[in-house]
Amino acid sequence: MATLLHIDSSVFPGEASSSRSVTAAFRNAWEEQHPEGTVIYRDLAADPVPHITADAWSAGYAVPTERTPEQSAAFAAREKLIEELEQADAVLIGAPMYNFSIPSTLKAWLDSVLLLGRTAGETPSAQGTPVVVVASRGGSYAPGTPREDYEFVQNYLQAVLKDTLGLDLHFIVPELTMAPRNPAMSELVPLYESSRKRALEDATTKAKEFAERLAA
Repeated sequence: MATLLHIDSSVFPGEASSSRSVTAAFRNAWEEQHPEGTVIYRDLAADPVPHITADAWSAGYAVPTERTPEQSAAFAAREKLIEELEQADAVLIGAPMYNFSIPSTLKAWLDSVLLLGRTAGETPSAQGTPVVVVASRGGSYAPGTPREDYEFVQNYLQAVLKDTLGLDLHFIVPELTMAPRNPAMSELVPLYESSRKRALEDATTKAKEFAERLAA
C-alpha cells in the first residue's frame, strides 16, 4: 500500500489558505488512486514540531549507547519525523511565503529530518522520493517581476529538499493570493483566479502522475 506524507504549514485554516486548498486537491486525487493507502498527516500550525535543540542536534551524531537521557528523549521525537519521511512513497508540502521565506514551523520540521549520514550525505535515505511543494504567495516573485530577487522559498527548498535530501522535487505555485483582499491589487484578480485554477489542476495531475509512477 502506498504511503503519502502530507504536511501543511499555513496558519490559516481550510479554504482561507491557498496552500491548504491546493494540497487538499492533491490529497483527494491521491486517495482516489490509493483508496487502501496510508496518509501520514502533519499540520505544523496546529501541532508544531519543536525547534531544534542542542540535545536533539548532538544526539544525531552521538553513539546511541552514549547518549544522555536528555539526548535520547530529544532524538526519539526527531527520529519519528525522519522515519515518516523514509517510509513515504510520496511527500506533499504546503509552504506559503511569509515575509519572503517559509513558515518557521516548516523550517523546524526540516531541521529535524535533515541528518547528515542518514537523510543527507552521499546516499540520502529518502533519495528519489517524489515531493510536491505548494509554494503559495500573496504577490508574484516570478522571473522578470519587480520582486524576483525576494524569492527565497523555492531557492531554499530546492537546496534542502532536492540538493541535500535527494528528493525528486516539483513545485506548484499559486500566486497573487492577496489580490481578492487588497483593493490596490484589484486589477490582478483575473491573474490570481487563473493561477489558482492552474494550481488546482496541477495538483490533481501531479497526484495521478505520482500514482502511475508507483504502479509502474
